[in-house]
Amino acid sequence: MTDEDADVYFASRPRAARIGAWASKQSRPMEGRFEFEAEIARYTAKFGAGDIPRPDFWSGFRLVPKYFEFWRDRKFRLHERKTYKLNDQGQGWDIEEIYP
Repeated sequence: MTDEDADVYFASRPRAARIGAWASKQSRPMEGRFEFEAEIARYTAKFGAGDIPRPDFWSGFRLVPKYFEFWRDRKFRLHERKTYKLNDQGQGWDIEEIYP
């Protein structure tokens, strides 16, 4: 997404989530919970009551799905499968049940 869109979304998040974004080394190994909590305390103190800007490393992706399939496990291979396909107008979904 654009930096402008990411800024707007970041600003809409709860304050604790914005601090957490600065403090977290997302998806990297963590030695212990204390390390993360210490970073949260550090960024809480750094930003005080002021604005929390979006970190340069924080952004997002805008996905436009066109097809989904939901599968529900049932006994004796009587699974349920439903597909959702974006219709030609892009305004709704065509839903279909399919064989397992």
